[in-house]
Amino acid sequence: MPCEADGEGPHLMRPDEHSGRTLAYLGDAVWSLKAREYLIEKGYGTGRQLQAKTIHLVSAKAQAKVYDALHEEGWFTEQEEELFHRGRNDNAGSVPNHTDVLTYRRSTGFEAVIGWLRLEQNDARIDEIFRRAVEITGVL
Repeated sequence: MPCEADGEGPHLMRPDEHSGRTLAYLGDAVWSLKAREYLIEKGYGTGRQLQAKTIHLVSAKAQAKVYDALHEEGWFTEQEEELFHRGRNDNAGSVPNHTDVLTYRRSTGFEAVIGWLRLEQNDARIDEIFRRAVEITGVL
């Protein structure tokens, strides 16, 4: 992969060339920022309030719950489902102590979808998913 030091500038990979784990890494950041912006817009101003509400949208359990509900509704496109499986099946190596492996993998798959959508610059679709996530999780 050429870098700027080569004089060729950075090589931008297409979204479908990234591993599921890389997509999940980006998706995690995008989803977290989306949740934080939403909560601040809703007037949750203290750090303690923000943190507590953020967990209801950003935790592995919350993301797995959102994915499960939307999947059950047939809400994801075929391509999004493929990306979910790619992210879910990409071995992250370690799982946080506060969640089980299956929940963590589903949340990783969900984050991979969000990361891919961001690289595709499909923020409108991320917004749709986020609006449904707020309804599913009951975070208002």
